[in-house]
Amino acid sequence: MCVTDVNAIENEAPSVLKTMLRDAGLSATSLRLGILRCLIAARRPLSHAEIQNDMPGLDRVTLYRTLSAFVEADIAHQVQGLDGVLRFCAHTKREGCPANHPHFLCTLCGAMICLDNQAMPRIDIPDDCVIEGKQFVAYGKCPECARKDRIKK
Repeated sequence: MCVTDVNAIENEAPSVLKTMLRDAGLSATSLRLGILRCLIAARRPLSHAEIQNDMPGLDRVTLYRTLSAFVEADIAHQVQGLDGVLRFCAHTKREGCPANHPHFLCTLCGAMICLDNQAMPRIDIPDDCVIEGKQFVAYGKCPECARKDRIKK
């Protein structure tokens, strides 16, 4: 789970969501509130398609621009899975993205899970290099898909 205090946000919405957007320098439009609520309620990174399934009729370009604005404003981070699909996860920390954790991607259903309790591996880079991003994605079968796979066999 990427959001630091999900219960407070879910219980106090929409005022907490509005504050979160405004503190990030974004207008608290109904569309942004809906997308942010969707990301928070999921408690895991979501792809564009998963968000569109939860919000039928949402224009894909508008969704893309909104998610990009969330990442730029540091209220969400993105992770690219082995399948090439970007997934987005909301967070409330304004001091920077708390995405300093690996993720797990189910290769069967496409669900991605934050592995919050584990740190990213440390790497040493040359002194003149600047890291602009990092990600670590483990992949395999989620518990539900692994169970279904065992039943088939």
